[in-house]
Amino acid sequence: MNEDISARLATRLKEARKSRSLSLEALARLSGVSRSMLSQIERAESSPTVAILWNLTQALNIDFSGLLDGGPKERSPIREVIRADQTPVIHSQGQGCRIRILSAPETVGETEIYDLVFDADGVLDSEPHRSGCMENLTVFNGTLTVTADGVSEVVNEGDTVRYVADRPHSIRANGQAGRALLIVTGS
Repeated sequence: MNEDISARLATRLKEARKSRSLSLEALARLSGVSRSMLSQIERAESSPTVAILWNLTQALNIDFSGLLDGGPKERSPIREVIRADQTPVIHSQGQGCRIRILSAPETVGETEIYDLVFDADGVLDSEPHRSGCMENLTVFNGTLTVTADGVSEVVNEGDTVRYVADRPHSIRANGQAGRALLIVTGS
């Protein structure tokens, strides 16, 4: 790498790290790049690979191209907009429940967010999820019955229920249409 480019890169990375009040150790944890490598890069003693630069820009929330031009550019704080007609939807097979997937695909297994829309008497039956999994359901309209491992609870508009989801469980609309927000968290 050209010495001028290395020096500019070193300065920009150090400025970006310090402007976020991050130590070398903290940036190492966030980026997966070793502390010693970060120190060498900031002193312009090492030329980072593209993969390392990518990890650093992601950890520092800066634009990759901004490292070598007019200075690090903040990425937009709005990362993604998914319009209503582009939101992935799952229709339960003949059970009267439509599931809109609101969470990002990369959060599967950590935190998943779903918008559930039930027809009158619609149901969502679920097999057990991974061990330690919990579901948090908030009812926006209607009355729903949540059953987890054979125990049932009726929840009304505005109510929230939290229950284990590593056992068989279901959500049923009680005689009318309903809508709820479901947040699934892992162990």
